[in-house]
Amino acid sequence: MRKIFLSFFTIFCAFALNASAQTTDVGIRQNLAAGEVTAVSDSKISLKTKDGMIDAVLTTATEFKRVPPDNPSLKAAIASSLAEVGVGDKVLITGLVSDDKKTMPAKAVYILTKSDLAQKKAKEQEWRTRGIAGKITAINPQTKEITIKTNGLVSANVVITPKADAKFLRYAQDSAVFSDAKTGKFEDLAIGDSLNAIGDKNAENTTFQAEQLLTGAFQTIGGTIKAIDAEKGEITLTNVQTKKDVVIVVGKNSVLKQFPAEMAQRMAQMQAGGGNMMRPNTQGTQQNPQQNPNQTQGGGGGGGMNRGGGSFDDLLERLPNITLADLKVGQMIGISSSKSATQDRVTAIKLLSGVEPFLNTPQVSGGGNRGGGGVNSNFSIPGLDGAGVP
Repeated sequence: MRKIFLSFFTIFCAFALNASAQTTDVGIRQNLAAGEVTAVSDSKISLKTKDGMIDAVLTTATEFKRVPPDNPSLKAAIASSLAEVGVGDKVLITGLVSDDKKTMPAKAVYILTKSDLAQKKAKEQEWRTRGIAGKITAINPQTKEITIKTNGLVSANVVITPKADAKFLRYAQDSAVFSDAKTGKFEDLAIGDSLNAIGDKNAENTTFQAEQLLTGAFQTIGGTIKAIDAEKGEITLTNVQTKKDVVIVVGKNSVLKQFPAEMAQRMAQMQAGGGNMMRPNTQGTQQNPQQNPNQTQGGGGGGGMNRGGGSFDDLLERLPNITLADLKVGQMIGISSSKSATQDRVTAIKLLSGVEPFLNTPQVSGGGNRGGGGVNSNFSIPGLDGAGVP
């Protein structure tokens, strides 16, 4: 029974995440169908899926649940009704599918409404066009100035000043889901924290007036898979830096991706040659290359200002999705997690396979424990730094 539930849950999360990105759906399975609503009546919902059309027959026992687009999990779904289902909505419907895959009795209908998805897309677009992301390298409590080194293909040092009415949010432990974030304050900030902010930049892309700041303390861990417990959703990993075993919990919000081999090799070579675009400065001071005091990697000085197109968050979103079943003992993976006092068991926020080129570099495999928490201060895998786009 537990395996059946986990299987359904995995499919559901895949559907919800894909639907929110307006990409593919999971199609028609033995006990469910997912896709886009083409027609609704009191007696049935017609659905267009990647496997064809199907009619879900409604009864008085059919349950309706509305899923928040920014938190696609069963626990987050709230009670809904047929009245909230409309043409163009994304739905997942459970029930025994007929042999010809044309009809099914609808046991439960999970709804991602078109309006919810549009609002989510608009919010994400604002964070991308008016947002900035990076790691905190310096904090001035007197002036309330925060210096970050931005993420992205072009990295820059930017001074952030919160506006008078700025809102501070803090990522919840073991979660990079925006809706899980808690109210925070300036005093929560620490050097090395990941920071996302929305606001206004100056013309030179050197300062940023923030109206909302979202921060969190994250770490990157890489190593070789020693064991996999699919039933528990756990991976035992031998940390490439500390040489100690750590249990990686793959939770309901964990994002699993595969790094293409050629891309990983190319980007790892850039890092090894001194072109690490995401390497944090953990000394709490700004780095000032001679060519530009604010720019730390070729190109213009606006690295990380515009989140669209050039950031590693965008790169991660485009990488192929994988599941726990795709991983094998002996394979190398990298994960990001919240920083915690417990280093022998962490929950993966993001997990990347295909990262051998990054983990086999001398500065990682032989770097020791200089960065705290078993992570070298120069240790970076593109796509794992920070929490990603809110």
